[in-house]
Amino acid sequence: MEQHPTALPQTPAADRRSRIVDRLARPALDAVLPRIDSRVLDSTRQFKTPEMMRPHAESRRWAWTHYGVFLPELPGPHRYLNTMTLIGATGALAFDNDYLAAEDARDTATVLSSTAADGQHHYRAYDTGRDCSFADDGSRLDWGRDLSITGAYPYFHVRGQYDDFDVSLDIRATDQVSWFVRTPFYDHLSLFATATGTLNDRTGSVAIEQTLCTFEYARCMSPQSLTAQALPTQRKLPVDFFTYQIVNLDSSTQVLLTEVRAAGAVACRLAYVRCLDGTTRVYDDVAMTVLSYQPKPLVDLIGRPMRVPQILRWQVRDETGAEILTFDAEVDSPLRYGHGRGYVGAYTYRGTWQGRHSVAGSGYMEWIDCESGQ
Repeated sequence: MEQHPTALPQTPAADRRSRIVDRLARPALDAVLPRIDSRVLDSTRQFKTPEMMRPHAESRRWAWTHYGVFLPELPGPHRYLNTMTLIGATGALAFDNDYLAAEDARDTATVLSSTAADGQHHYRAYDTGRDCSFADDGSRLDWGRDLSITGAYPYFHVRGQYDDFDVSLDIRATDQVSWFVRTPFYDHLSLFATATGTLNDRTGSVAIEQTLCTFEYARCMSPQSLTAQALPTQRKLPVDFFTYQIVNLDSSTQVLLTEVRAAGAVACRLAYVRCLDGTTRVYDDVAMTVLSYQPKPLVDLIGRPMRVPQILRWQVRDETGAEILTFDAEVDSPLRYGHGRGYVGAYTYRGTWQGRHSVAGSGYMEWIDCESGQ
């Protein structure tokens, strides 16, 4: 399922999103969201609401939920391991692949799991009523025979059995939580965690020693819950740019970097630094710059193009303007399709931590750019 570069085609008029929706979204993000979103404050507090992490598979209140497990740095050739799931259709431009929708779009589920190793790319859609089994309390979640996530906070087990590789992971989450969104209608969190396990493929078995990872959960309301038909592009929530990147600076320090835009307005641009000693900091003086794009866009299975970066730069400063983290990253792994309309992969980064410590390594990147070609 690798993608082939080509020129950017024109987007058909019928598939272009509504500028009316865009105009409504901007004031909501600029004025309303900051007043009701407690993500920064709650990200410095202990996680005390594990009971919220339910699948809501048959809910018409919560249109979609998400479970994810991400190991950002593994030895080559794997480099990273992601397990990205959605239960329900999002009704958002960046994340819906309507050509995969179930008969009732609200019953759509997807799994993306991959590494940078050759052929290790699983992306599939499921009908939740026919193919999946989700315990109401979230203690067992099965996407067909391909993926199961079992357990309860703080211990989880992930079992993936795909065509070209399989994975077994034991996850131990800490009480350190990073909230990307914390509102009455949308919650999205990342638990700082460690993982051990094995990754098997045709070449043999690779042991995954205790490594820093994340265990993630989200639940969200959406207009999609009101109709069985997939929302047309013009009516989808105008989330048109999304990137999420994870870097393990050392064996005890992890950085989460994210930027989300909707209708050209910034919905989230933050950096979370968390350490196994229990300290967590959130920074909002954050800048991401695309220094160069890959020469040609990637094109998905139905012909939609997307520009993807070649070299990125991140800069993070504290409230005094002092440099916390800066690095350049070169995207140098295959990019795997299926993070909604976008891609995941790895990069090699090099930079400076706390203004004086050199850092370098491999990081994990998710990338969706629907701003161009729409």
